Amino acid sequence: MRSGAKVGIVGGVFVVVAGGVAYGGYNLWNGITGGSQDVGTRSAPRSGPVTAEEVTATARDFLAAWAAGEPERAGQLTDDPVTAGPAIAAYREGGGVSEAVITAGTPTGTTVPFTVRATVTYDGVSKPWTYESRLGVVRGASTGRPLVKWTPTVLHPKLTAGATLRTGTAKAPAVKAVDHKGVALPPEKYPSLVPVLDALRQRYGAKAGGEAGVETWIEGANGMPVGTLLVLSPGKPGELRTTIDAGVQAAAEKAVKRFPKAAVAAVEPSTGAVRAVANNPASGFNTAFQGMQAPGSTMKIVTAAMMMRYGVARPGSAVECPPDVRWEERTFENLGRFATAGDLTNAFAMSCNTAFIKAITPLKDKGVHNTALGDTARKWFGIGEVWSVGVQTTPTDGSVPESAGSETAASYIGQGRITMNALNMASVSATVRDGRFRQPYLIPQDVDGREFATAEPLPGAIADGLRTMMRAAATSSVGTAREAMAGVPGPKGAKTGSAEVADQDANSWFTGYSGDLAAAAVVEAGGHGADAAGPVVADVLKAG
Repeated sequence: MRSGAKVGIVGGVFVVVAGGVAYGGYNLWNGITGGSQDVGTRSAPRSGPVTAEEVTATARDFLAAWAAGEPERAGQLTDDPVTAGPAIAAYREGGGVSEAVITAGTPTGTTVPFTVRATVTYDGVSKPWTYESRLGVVRGASTGRPLVKWTPTVLHPKLTAGATLRTGTAKAPAVKAVDHKGVALPPEKYPSLVPVLDALRQRYGAKAGGEAGVETWIEGANGMPVGTLLVLSPGKPGELRTTIDAGVQAAAEKAVKRFPKAAVAAVEPSTGAVRAVANNPASGFNTAFQGMQAPGSTMKIVTAAMMMRYGVARPGSAVECPPDVRWEERTFENLGRFATAGDLTNAFAMSCNTAFIKAITPLKDKGVHNTALGDTARKWFGIGEVWSVGVQTTPTDGSVPESAGSETAASYIGQGRITMNALNMASVSATVRDGRFRQPYLIPQDVDGREFATAEPLPGAIADGLRTMMRAAATSSVGTAREAMAGVPGPKGAKTGSAEVADQDANSWFTGYSGDLAAAAVVEAGGHGADAAGPVVADVLKAG
């Protein structure tokens, strides 16, 4: 340990004081006093799982080195010293941590939780800062030594690779977000908006008329802030008007909390304005805007448009719906191997996989079966374009790549390599409802003059046909969306979907519209579309 550091037991707490920084831990140190003896690092090379004693001693040595202001030594106690050492140094220097105490919890296996109670100081302003983190201990592959498994989350649970801690004058003023009617959107009431508003702040904070305060934040590898952790002095927030509707957002926040992993987005068909975005978990990755998952049978909306476009079938056309159908080397089945007779509207309402896959043959005769779905998605629905929503979405909004072999059949029912998210599928329903694609947006175009994605209007007969089929799915006696949409006012339409995922239950998808609001939801491992995602969408539509 660095010369001048004091080590001992003070009031039952192991304390290290060095350079004005103190770290401590309850009951982790087994009564050890005096200087660090590297109990966990001086033993002869071993193999096999790390022992409880090694976990305790290695955690102690690492935290003590961190406390003593010795980042290089702390890094050597990890399995990635080249990365860990500089990161630990940057924590104190870049983060302005002037004082801290670490209280270790009881180890669970190879994991040691701890609580950090710190003081952050910048330009004469100080503020306390408390958070929890954890570390894990592993055996070094080449040395056999017990080592801390390095990950940036050891220093703070929100740190990621390449990111660092910073304290100073914020790069953008804070914003007070309001909805399209001027109603305030406080983050404690609308937690799903926290990452969204953080992103809007960085892009539009300077335009909102506020004054930057002093904060501690996480700075990404690109040098841009990705999340505020502590506000030392607030500055003066500027007001930023969004397209969110507070009532619809509240319903969305409540709806997604029913499930461990769920996302929903709502769009106004007549304008493209985003009225709600909600995720559970609420913080972190914005699945509703950035997810890239197979949408299952909700994709049949686009497939039906493709079939009408190329003259394969119309809503009243008789179609075959056998229990299964084979394409190339793969056999596809309907749920429960059901079979039915009737027209395309009936097949759509019942979500018959085989009726839609059978469209491949006539499209192959036209030489377009591998490209027609993606071309239709882009031409009328804006899928595959880059949407300027106001915050980050996916690299292209929705992806329907050219297919081959059995993948073509899978793509017609929303599987294969097709990827969508809740925003994309809400926009698909909005396009059907309004008759044309209007790019979704959170911040009006005239705020910064950014260019919106465009698409051709749906031909009238095709728009009418899609509305007929979606209405049947939502209202007919055989419609898979009927139960979920029962209390939703008309005019309305919907489509259910479930997407197979390896080693888990299928993801539940649902998209629909009511009046001038369209929404879509995905619930991870939720099963059938009507069972999980359907009620989420219905609650959001009712709020509109």
